[in-house]
Amino acid sequence: MGKVFLSPLNWGLGHSTRDIPIIEELQRHGHEVTIGTSGNALTLLKRECPECDFILFKDYPAPYSASRFFLPKFVASIPILLRALARERKKLTQILSENKYDLIISDNRMGVYSHVIPSYFITHQLRFSLPGYLYPFEMLTIPVNSFFHTKYDGVIVPDIDPYGDLPNLSGKLCRSNLEATNRKAYFAGILTSTKKMKMDEDLDYLILVSGPEPQRTKLEEIILKQVTKLPGEKVVLLGSPQKDLHRKLDEHTTVHSYLSTEEKVELMNRARFVITRSGYTTMMEMAELDKKHGLFTPTPGQTEQEYLSRYYAKQGWFLSRSQYKLKLPEDAEKAMKYNGFPEMTKTQENVQRLYRDLFKQHLS
Repeated sequence: MGKVFLSPLNWGLGHSTRDIPIIEELQRHGHEVTIGTSGNALTLLKRECPECDFILFKDYPAPYSASRFFLPKFVASIPILLRALARERKKLTQILSENKYDLIISDNRMGVYSHVIPSYFITHQLRFSLPGYLYPFEMLTIPVNSFFHTKYDGVIVPDIDPYGDLPNLSGKLCRSNLEATNRKAYFAGILTSTKKMKMDEDLDYLILVSGPEPQRTKLEEIILKQVTKLPGEKVVLLGSPQKDLHRKLDEHTTVHSYLSTEEKVELMNRARFVITRSGYTTMMEMAELDKKHGLFTPTPGQTEQEYLSRYYAKQGWFLSRSQYKLKLPEDAEKAMKYNGFPEMTKTQENVQRLYRDLFKQHLS
């Protein structure tokens, strides 16, 4: 059967986790999958997909800022990203010269494509979201993205078609005004490795603290000062794997520095109410699990999370609060009046359709 080279970006684990159901579907049809990535993404996928082959394939440095001013840091890092992109193309040429593949799948790695091997690009951002005063630059991101999209046979968007009858999850981020991109876009629906379990929702609040430092630590400090004021049973995950902390703040409040993916998924299934960052991967998990009650705190300066939070509040789906204005008891009460994401097709059906519509033709 066919051989697939799949390469996710190692900026957080979101790219890797949404690729797991794709990998599993490819393997279910008997295809061999080789994964090229690095860092935490490589560690995660080696554990979750041990039957795959692996190649250490470094990507670009993540332009996260030590302050809330993400955008200036990103702009300043563009020359570094361009040099890294050139190295990525050179390394890919070496990989393809040493191995034969029938299909290439790149998750947000702009240099992972071939002119002779069918290549697909996964992204939920056909355009970016910038602050209002930078709107002209936001519009410039559309043709820049489209230039890279033209290198691929198709662009896989893990979201609902924004031009259909149903509301989509990423709002304007998956809309392009350029035919070159729209012609290649395939809207796959949500893709997440998180699975819904048959269990009671016996946990009142699950609070997920995450994000790049120092914003993660700042949110941790804010949450721990307020969480005991929430009624009912609460669990706080601090997203800090380098620590080994498990303690009780009071009779009804448990804090863990870190838990395994399996334990986290179980807690998400049990939770009636989730407090979390508004990263797109987590949003797909919320939709997959049909979670209707939550409160979002976007990472300061990360314009995508800030846009998604505003979009969801406008749709009446979820309340959002800046971490600097967070008042947990009052905000949680207000958030209960929101409706949650609308019902949407789940990952298993989406990934089966994705294989049938796009990948099968290259691997039969």
